[in-house]
Amino acid sequence: MTAGPSRPWLVLTGLALGVTVTNGFARFAYGLILPAMKSEMGWSYAQAGWLNTANAMGYIAGAILTMLLIRHLSPSRLFAIGLVATALALLATGLHAALWWQTLWRIIAGVVGAMSFSTAGALTAGLFQGDPRRNALAIAILFGSGGGLGIVLAGAALPLMLDAWGNASWPMGWIVIGAISLSFVPLGLWAAFQLRAPVQSDISPVPLPVRRILPELAGYAGFGLGYIVYLTFLSAWMTEQAASAGFIAFVWVVLGISICLSPLVWRPVLSRYASGVPLALILTGIAIGSALPVILPSGPVLLVSAVVFGLSVFMAPGAVTSFTRQNLPPDSWGRAISLFTVVFAVAQTAGPYGAGLVGDLTGNIGISLLVASGLLLLGAAIAMLQRPLR
Repeated sequence: MTAGPSRPWLVLTGLALGVTVTNGFARFAYGLILPAMKSEMGWSYAQAGWLNTANAMGYIAGAILTMLLIRHLSPSRLFAIGLVATALALLATGLHAALWWQTLWRIIAGVVGAMSFSTAGALTAGLFQGDPRRNALAIAILFGSGGGLGIVLAGAALPLMLDAWGNASWPMGWIVIGAISLSFVPLGLWAAFQLRAPVQSDISPVPLPVRRILPELAGYAGFGLGYIVYLTFLSAWMTEQAASAGFIAFVWVVLGISICLSPLVWRPVLSRYASGVPLALILTGIAIGSALPVILPSGPVLLVSAVVFGLSVFMAPGAVTSFTRQNLPPDSWGRAISLFTVVFAVAQTAGPYGAGLVGDLTGNIGISLLVASGLLLLGAAIAMLQRPLR
């Protein structure tokens, strides 16, 4: 990675808007639209969960594709391709209701979203190479504020729109999200090409120390298995509890604002530890946030849950990016983050569909939230075993 750009914070803003599109919108807005789609088309929980599983399958393909392409294309170019394609995929999702069409575009959004998401972390890791504190803050802002903004915008608008216009209006939700995503593309593209990250085309690249980072990899797999259940089924669970559209919107806005503020909470932890401690603490917070609505089902507790979950959830990618930056040489950052993304993507594939099956079998999607919490705690325990590499 060469010297940083002259306006690093504006570059970071563009990269963060890319995460808003690829994660805040492409991955998590589905949880807000899901109740309307499920009701309008008569889906079971398993069918509803399948679409996020399809998205996760695309994410696996995209993460693997990134690991292969990063030897031939720069991270900047991969980020740009993924950002533009994700915005177009979101628009296409609202054009047809058939399950096969939805599945196709959820898969495509996963493929191209993974390309943009994993390279965003590698690009941001090079913004402040000589300043560990600013570097940790930049990584935290990328994942926290970038994804949180998408949830704030979608959470403030979609539940109220669907309540006012009816469940049949769900296609318009996707079209609006796609249009907003396209408006973020110019700054995102500009930011990507301010960072002249080299193509990692070494004939014999230094092998990644996979065995030595197994605890961090396993902990990140636990994150993939558990976190997505809350974001997929929270609105559906609240709808079953007869929550109003206004309260659902309020909870999601609180969740998104908490995600935006999470960098302030976790920056000192990310900069201080080069071990698995940050990931373990973050997974514990996600687990507590996932379980609270089921253990104590009331309005105030839901808000507490949204705050705890939001302050933690998007910092898991920040934790593994920070771990990579502190423990591995710069020329392997792209490959390492892509490997973490593959592990995460494989794990999260099982989450939504498995949670949907549990909800169908028990008649209570809340049980799935408790199972997810247990998996997150297991991941936290394993991540604690990770030691610094150097």
